[in-house]
Amino acid sequence: MVDKAPEDAYTAEPFLPKRGGLPALREAAAGCRGCPLHRDATQTVFGTGNPHARVMLVGEQPGDQEDRQGKPFVGPAGKLLDRALGEAGIDPAQAYVTNAVKHFKFTQAEPRKRRIHKAPSLREMTACGPWLARELELVEPELIVVLGATAGKALLGSSFRVTQVRGTVLEEEIHGRRERLVPTVHPSAVLRAEDREAAYRGLVADLEVAAHALS
Repeated sequence: MVDKAPEDAYTAEPFLPKRGGLPALREAAAGCRGCPLHRDATQTVFGTGNPHARVMLVGEQPGDQEDRQGKPFVGPAGKLLDRALGEAGIDPAQAYVTNAVKHFKFTQAEPRKRRIHKAPSLREMTACGPWLARELELVEPELIVVLGATAGKALLGSSFRVTQVRGTVLEEEIHGRRERLVPTVHPSAVLRAEDREAAYRGLVADLEVAAHALS
């Protein structure tokens, strides 16, 4: 009988280090094969930022630029997010930013064509969950800002609807810890919006709720 490849088990658990802080976790994540997404992605894109941040921002997954550079939120959506955080009174340099899924999932019509983002499945999000759980345990943020529906589903379950709870402070148990969360839209949704200015103002307003919750 041939053993299954580790990615067929759909869990990152075996790849987590037994001890160590965020640097050890980041190093271990670079070798994660807990689901099939690692096969096509350039590299693992782990969280970054202040290791003692009061606020953790959780997005969906890396995009094209993030996959190439190895850092979260370095593309156009990340630049917009930094601007919105600053306007809302949250210093981006003092936050910790990460994604629910650490590898870029995409479709590509043919080699050298543009790679089109594809939403991760619930199974892929669940497989990647142990990384996010350990990040929360190590950073111990006072508040989590949930960026978009996919991140919300990863943290709060498949019934999560960002439009129903955005801009409110929720208290939920996440990975065995009682957490406060403020959901909002993903900054990439602002970039895709027909009325981009109105969508941006809405994002800033939600982030102002987060800033007030931290004050």
